[in-house]
Amino acid sequence: MQSKTVSLAPGFTLLPTLKPPHKTLIFHQILIFILTFLAYASFHASRKPPSIVKSILGPTIQSNSSSTDAGWAPFNGPEGTHRLGELDLAFLSSYAIGMYFAGHVGDRIDLRLFLVFGMMGSGLFTIIFGFGYWFDVHLLAYFMGVQVVCGVFQSIGWPCVVAVVGNWFGKDKRGLIMGVWSSHTSVGNIIGSVVASGVLEFGWGWSFLVPGVLVIVVGVLVFCFLVVSPDALGFEMMESGKEVEMNVEGESVGNLEKIESEEAGLLENEESDSLAAIGFLEAWRLPGVAPFAFCLFFSKLVAYTFLYWLPFYVRHTAVAGVHLSHKTAGILSTLFDIGGVFGGVMAGFISDIIEARAVTSVTFLLLSIPALILYRVYGSVSMVSNITLMFLSGLLVNGPYSLITTAVAADLGTQDLIKGNSRALATVTAIIDGTGSVGAALGPLLAGYISTRGWNSVFLMLIVAIFFASLFLIRVAKSEIERVNEGKGLWSGVTAR
Repeated sequence: MQSKTVSLAPGFTLLPTLKPPHKTLIFHQILIFILTFLAYASFHASRKPPSIVKSILGPTIQSNSSSTDAGWAPFNGPEGTHRLGELDLAFLSSYAIGMYFAGHVGDRIDLRLFLVFGMMGSGLFTIIFGFGYWFDVHLLAYFMGVQVVCGVFQSIGWPCVVAVVGNWFGKDKRGLIMGVWSSHTSVGNIIGSVVASGVLEFGWGWSFLVPGVLVIVVGVLVFCFLVVSPDALGFEMMESGKEVEMNVEGESVGNLEKIESEEAGLLENEESDSLAAIGFLEAWRLPGVAPFAFCLFFSKLVAYTFLYWLPFYVRHTAVAGVHLSHKTAGILSTLFDIGGVFGGVMAGFISDIIEARAVTSVTFLLLSIPALILYRVYGSVSMVSNITLMFLSGLLVNGPYSLITTAVAADLGTQDLIKGNSRALATVTAIIDGTGSVGAALGPLLAGYISTRGWNSVFLMLIVAIFFASLFLIRVAKSEIERVNEGKGLWSGVTAR
């Protein structure tokens, strides 16, 4: 049976008062929540620059202000949008492939060091992409190569942070906790959009340099203070959802109930089982993994098309007859992500109340179809309609996307069938988000090609993708509804007695 060595973060050596019994379990849960939130928000902030600079790099347009964008070779020709779509494909395809391997590796080595490695590499290659501006690089191979390597480093982040959060938080209220936590994606997109748009006037290279430095800085914090699991500090997470605080020597802190020797032996055996990493194919066969993975394929196709093309779309679509500036278009596009923050929290909260993740996801997905139609038809009428409908679209599109990549992945990776094998969580997470990332790679590429035929065709593609996403969850949603109804029937029988 394979094991891995987990080192304690150096920050706890420098600041020993952070260790128990000086600090409680709740304090460390909050610390883990904040650190992993910042880590993945910084990852997403560094992904946002390509979408912000698309309108600078891409084909020229003539706006009402009579200013013409020169563009940047090799992206400013007649097939410039194709090249930009291929650039997205280079990043997202390597990201998707890397995701499967990252989860497999993450189950076997120190997640803290692996996460920091990914953050440092992501920051470095984001900066290297920006060097193309200062060194006047116009080779497509340069930009493609940088994006491929950057995608591999970025793929390390997600399995690591989800596995760490899964280790620290039980299933109770997981939907709400993960809903709030998963807003890091939208928060990171907002930060990336605002920062990249804010420095765009100094040259598009700065839009990559600043977010790249941000990832590296947060990576240093993660290296110093992230603790992968509670047991590394002497905390023991109980199956019942109750937490038992232990000091680093293993003695009980406070008035705790004594655990009988047989029960202790059982827990020890379960702990030993948790050291065995689950196989890749075995993880695919777990109930619910495949339907949610393929649902996320189409959900991320839609979400990432907006992530990479929304600022370009806003820039090239007149609002109330006026073409917006690059900076305004970039900042305005953050409203989609602001809506996504509310959508992720709402989806998590609702799924906790009704105890049905699939039903919640399908509802959000189906409601997003009319929202996208309204945004395409009426979004250009006025700034108010554009803001309102963009916010609503982000809320409904990102709600199920956030839910599936967080609470659902955590639920599936810690289900009873795998007997508490917490190390399976990184593998299951990687499978679900890796499959989704294949769709994420396909969406922006198709948008780059289809947009030359008109944006109505792009929105039609998005609507069809949403329909298929909901289709994959119909059977799971039906099972959830039946389970809830059976529970109500059982409760009625008990109360009748």
